[in-house]
Amino acid sequence: MGLEEFGFYLRGRLNSGLAAVLNGLRPVSVTTLSLDTFLGLSRPTPLDCVRLLEGRPNAGRQEVLGRLLAARRVPFSRLPFTTFEGSGENFVVEVGQDSRTLILVAHHDAVPGSPGANDDGSAVAILLDLLGRLEKDPPSRLCVRLLFTGGEEIGYLGARCYVKEVPLEGVLGVLSLELCGIGDALVIWDAVPPSDQAPLLLAFTGVLEELGYRRDDTYHVVGRIPVFGSDHRAFAAVGLPAFGLTVVPRSHAEALRRFIFNPFQALIRQMLRRPPPFDTYHTARDRSTTLEPAALERVSQALFALVRALDRS
Repeated sequence: MGLEEFGFYLRGRLNSGLAAVLNGLRPVSVTTLSLDTFLGLSRPTPLDCVRLLEGRPNAGRQEVLGRLLAARRVPFSRLPFTTFEGSGENFVVEVGQDSRTLILVAHHDAVPGSPGANDDGSAVAILLDLLGRLEKDPPSRLCVRLLFTGGEEIGYLGARCYVKEVPLEGVLGVLSLELCGIGDALVIWDAVPPSDQAPLLLAFTGVLEELGYRRDDTYHVVGRIPVFGSDHRAFAAVGLPAFGLTVVPRSHAEALRRFIFNPFQALIRQMLRRPPPFDTYHTARDRSTTLEPAALERVSQALFALVRALDRS
């Protein structure tokens, strides 16, 4: 295990340990949607998908996601992983066929004591919604790989196992979705040189401008985020352009900037008042009732537009 990977491992231990202490390992009490009920809905929404996952233990979240993909008759791959750090399963769905590949990531696990609605049920729901759009209008000159990882909350374990086992030639870049269910401004983060000039990032910001977003107002591109992280860092560690994608409320932009970019204060505030969407992050309050359907739609629409733009290029 190299130094960077040890850092991921250590982060995972601290991440889960802190959540367990703060949440007291209390059983999470939410009304979880059954798979049969979900499949019986005439027009299930992304929020319904979040309700399918929230409140389940991680093994249950993993199981129901696999069963959902199978029930939808979606061709997908199962990639189980086991290390001394833990075990789990990644799911991979590909749409389109080309040597150029865009990887979009959402993790299906949650920290102890949290229902895991925004972190990261919202991202799973968005990618499944995007999958529906792509099935109706698949790219012809691009492969879109939807990667649903396990073990993100224990140091990006599923993603780290994935990059060791799967060839990554032809990958244009990676976006991992985190906290995408609350707010009205998109944030692309960990945009550090030279990846801040990567074609993927330039294409995405161009798409956002075309959709009417305004830089430093309704979308932001920021550098390395201290303390917080996501699966894309496992891909960045092997040299790929890889970024996090989050949604935040514009009305709390300045409070969020102070919170995120002052890591020592952020650690203290883990136990105190935090601005949204971090007020529910890794807590028992991370429930589907706190999510905003418009935020889920906003991200799905932006990613679909990104795929269209890359497919044309």
